[in-house]
Amino acid sequence: MSRVISFSVDNQFAEELDNLIQTSGYDNRSRFLRDASLFMAEELQRGSLETMENDTHIEGILIVFFQHGIEQKLHDIRHSGEITVTSYSHTSQFSNLCVDMMQAFGTAESMRKVMQQLQKTQDVDRVTFVPAPLRDHGCC
Repeated sequence: MSRVISFSVDNQFAEELDNLIQTSGYDNRSRFLRDASLFMAEELQRGSLETMENDTHIEGILIVFFQHGIEQKLHDIRHSGEITVTSYSHTSQFSNLCVDMMQAFGTAESMRKVMQQLQKTQDVDRVTFVPAPLRDHGCC
């Protein structure tokens, strides 16, 4: 069941919001605002990876953009035992750039440690972690 919640904004904010919604690929304002609200609520409740307590358990997708030739280094980090990788995908792009995506879980401390190792690895261009949404119950 849906419920309408409304709020007032000035014209400039409304125009900027509509432009942001359009460029982000959302079809309507309600869905964008709902997703933005959920994202912000999770950030406030859980905190960012950088500010989480060391022993907080976290799971999500670790994304690594890198140049060809360092696959063994990434393999060694992936199998270091710091985090548990449950799914792994490798994609080679046309620009001589590779992307590894790892579904992983561990503590906030171990995830930060792995990300720091990856960021310090020569020819790694970008490392990003997308945390899974928080849930009170199972998915199925």
